[in-house]
Formats: sequence, C-alpha cells, structure tokens
Amino acid sequence: MDIFGGHYSANHNMERVEASPFTSPPIQEEMMTKYSNLSLESHNISLTEHSNKPVEKNITLERPSNIELTCQFTTSRDLNSVNVTWKKDDELLKNNYLINVTGRLLYTQYMFTIVNSKQMGSYSCFFEEKKEQRGTFNFKVPQLNGKNKPLITYVGDSVVLMCKCKDCLPLNWTWYSSNGSVQVPVGVQTNDKYVINGKNANETRLKIMQLSEEDQGSYWCHAIFQLGESEEHIELVVLSYLVPLKAFLAIAAEVVLLVAIILLCEMYTQKRKKPSDDGKEFEQIEQLKSDDSNGIENNATRHRKNESVSQ
Repeated sequence: MDIFGGHYSANHNMERVEASPFTSPPIQEEMMTKYSNLSLESHNISLTEHSNKPVEKNITLERPSNIELTCQFTTSRDLNSVNVTWKKDDELLKNNYLINVTGRLLYTQYMFTIVNSKQMGSYSCFFEEKKEQRGTFNFKVPQLNGKNKPLITYVGDSVVLMCKCKDCLPLNWTWYSSNGSVQVPVGVQTNDKYVINGKNANETRLKIMQLSEEDQGSYWCHAIFQLGESEEHIELVVLSYLVPLKAFLAIAAEVVLLVAIILLCEMYTQKRKKPSDDGKEFEQIEQLKSDDSNGIENNATRHRKNESVSQ
C-alpha cells in the first residue's frame, strides 16, 4: 500500500501486501527527469518500537546528486496509530514523501535533489506512536585532514603545512592565518616568504620560509566545493634556539650545584677526621717517648748490676 503525503492513520483501509516498489508522485518524476544526469545516492535507516535513542547516519556529499532516503519502522502494535512525518532541520516537509506498509513493517521514503549548499543539512523521519522514534540523515561536504598535533619548529627554519581531502576534488583552496579570533588570508602575492602548491588536486601545501616568532599561531586551509565549504586548522609553534639552550643550561647548573655540594661534604668530613688523627699521632709520640725513657732506665739498671758483679 503506497500513500502519498506522509500521514498514515486509521482513515485508510489497511491491507497486507507483499513488498513492492514505491510509486513516485508526479512532482518527483518531474524532478528526477530534470536532473537525470546526476548520480543517485540511496541511504536507509532501520528503527523499532524498542529503539532507546535516535539513529543518525552521516553522509558525505561533494557534488549535486539525486537523493533517496528510506526509513523502516518495525512494531508489534497497530500500524493505524503510527503517524509519519519528515523534517529538514526544524522545518516540516510536506507532500513529497511516500509511505508503504508491508505486514508489521512501515516504510517511508523521501526523494529530492541537492544542487546547492542551502539544501545540505539534516533530514529526519519521525514515527509517532506512544513513543516518538527518529532517524536522521546528516549531509555534509567532505572533511579535510590536517595535522592534529601542533607543529613545532625554530626561528630561521622553513616549514610546510599540508591539508588533504580524501577521495574528493575541491574547486579551490585558500589559506588563512590567525593569531586570535580574526582570520587573515595568507599574502602569497605580496610576500615572498609564502609559497602555495600541491602535488595533487585533493591536497594543498603552504611553505613558510625564514620563520620568525611572529609566524606562530593557527593556520587554516579552506576548501570550496559545489555544495559548500570545509576547513581544517594547523597549529604552528615557532621556538627560539635559546629555548633548548635554556633547558641545557638549567640542567648543567643543577649538575654543577650537585657536584659542589658533594665536594663540600667531602671537605667537611675530612676536617672532622683531622683532629682525631692529630690526637692519635700525639698519643703515639708520647708512647714512643715513654718507651724510650723506660728503655734508658732499664739499660742503666743493668749497667749498675754489671758493675757490682765485677767488683
């Protein structure tokens, strides 16, 4: 059973039918004929009555295309109580989508064509029963890939900043710099220190020569597509050679201080040992003197004894 316009309720005589293709209303047929040369993008989302949170699908779109979005809702309850609607962002869409019922499955399909940036955004299908279930298709232009971590270099060096776009071909690339909240186009034509080029159409490179500390900040690569714009930022950090030298000097100062403390401790220890050593030497000298005097006295005694024996 196909229903145009989007609301399914008990006012319709419901029948069980086998799955069948959606039948396009005249407005869709006219649209598809007008843009028949464009490629077709088909995407779908499945929901159930037990879904705890909205289901989202992100879609990358680079160029104008015919779009076919399908939402499937499964429920064990009476499908007569289900109300189906579509929205683009917060705007209610009318009379340009289909509803098809097959057993306990409720399908809804929205077909349209995206030809400019205003038609990009979020398209959502709603199944309103006791609890509202939502599926959302988010259309975005391709994202750019830059360098996630800050790029660190030194004054006087040269650096190359690069952005890529995977599987896409931007119409134009532009570089901006910002040292705050304002983005300023990089002045390639007025300043010889900048060179912009790229080996392939899906990438861009910004070369900055003779870096100074003023070149530090955020750089943005900006890509323009048929359906919108995308950008990525790279953080550039420019250091003076004094920065690593300061770290080295700090470490060297710590080493010198440590060595000085060790030497002072050694000297203090030696000074404390010296008086005790002098005392020991004095005792040894006194002991030697005592021993010598005792020896002399003993010799004198033996000599007197010998003289008395002789007499």
